[in-house]
Amino acid sequence: MTVRAVAAVDLGATSGRVMIGRIGDGRLDLELVTRFPNGPVAREDGLHWDFGALYEHVLDRLTEAVRREPGIESIGIDSWAVDYGLLAGGELLGEPFHYRDERTARRVDEVHAVAPFDELYARNGLQFLPFNTLYQYRVDAHLGEADTALLIPDLIAYLLTGSAVAERTNASTTGLLGVADGEWDTALADRLSIRSSILPPLVDPGATIGTLRPELAARIGKDLPVIAVGSHDTASAVAATPLSTPDSAYISCGTWGLVGVELTEPVLTDAARTANFTHELGVDGRFRFLHNVTGLWLLSETVRAWEAEDGASIDLAELLSAAAEVSGPVPVFDAEDPSLTAPGDMPQRITALLGDAAPTSRAAFARTIIESIAASFAGAVQSAAALSGRTLDAIHLVGEDPSTVFSARRRPTGRDCRSWPVLSRRPRSATC
Repeated sequence: MTVRAVAAVDLGATSGRVMIGRIGDGRLDLELVTRFPNGPVAREDGLHWDFGALYEHVLDRLTEAVRREPGIESIGIDSWAVDYGLLAGGELLGEPFHYRDERTARRVDEVHAVAPFDELYARNGLQFLPFNTLYQYRVDAHLGEADTALLIPDLIAYLLTGSAVAERTNASTTGLLGVADGEWDTALADRLSIRSSILPPLVDPGATIGTLRPELAARIGKDLPVIAVGSHDTASAVAATPLSTPDSAYISCGTWGLVGVELTEPVLTDAARTANFTHELGVDGRFRFLHNVTGLWLLSETVRAWEAEDGASIDLAELLSAAAEVSGPVPVFDAEDPSLTAPGDMPQRITALLGDAAPTSRAAFARTIIESIAASFAGAVQSAAALSGRTLDAIHLVGEDPSTVFSARRRPTGRDCRSWPVLSRRPRSATC
């Protein structure tokens, strides 16, 4: 039997991991190399990703993957959507902003004054989220200095290979990809004063982005190609499920819950726009017709607040076991309430929504969070069926065991960004 091996870099909003995949004889076997933390860090100008630490984690874990499996043939990278880094002359201008930074809200009305949301929806098919990339571009003070903008997995691929491209499934989350043709909507970009010249060439999943830079091949231990995958993690998650019938729904549960169906044609109706359903591209050209529901972010932020209060770590597996033993009904809240978007004080904000009904024990409070997320998932499944005209016969749930995700969770170090490995040599302050 011939077994082939690949390395997968999977980056989420609270943790990342590198996996070894072995394929042969009709089997796919996965080996976790390691998991590492990820999350927002506060700088003087807002929330960022600790990108230098993230990149170093990727390099270290790829090195370990090759040590364990010398037969690895290629590397694939996926991550969350919408966030990006700006390049000028091949150098990164600064740490990528975190999508939960509140700066983009200042320019939403400004964007809609130029291109009303109903027009945007007809052009890009995307639900309204105030952190969609086009809103971030509009408010980014460094956009005028940049010659290229790369989404996170494309940025890491660039640092590994020197090749700047945009993988199409993730590009579909920016708001600047046409829903009709899957190409950059340069006319829309130019109208919004976003120079279309910063948008890199598009590639499809399966394309070879490039090979490792020589110095990185030496560090990692092998000269490997980087292959474009469904670089939006939900595109890869849905492709990996796969759906058992055309009338199956999916729930991809992580920091966010992505709930929807696969379609071959978009549903650009007023009802779909009003329900805030989006059209993201899949790895085979299909549309992932879905709605974003706040997922395990609510639980992770709650546990983080409790840990800060206790000054000690919480065993999530024990907490979830205790939550499962809570008898009787628990109150639920709207998991999509806008007040729950930002980091910090999550138990207090959930309590404000529940009022006197808020549980007093942590086990019951955790149960309330899980039940509330589940209720939002159920509502989104029902909406997906109604809007698409499907009679659903199955729901496929894919995602993480929360206890494994949270075991890697810690706040990033926020180290001095002047120590970043392959980034800008421009003068900067220690806080960037």
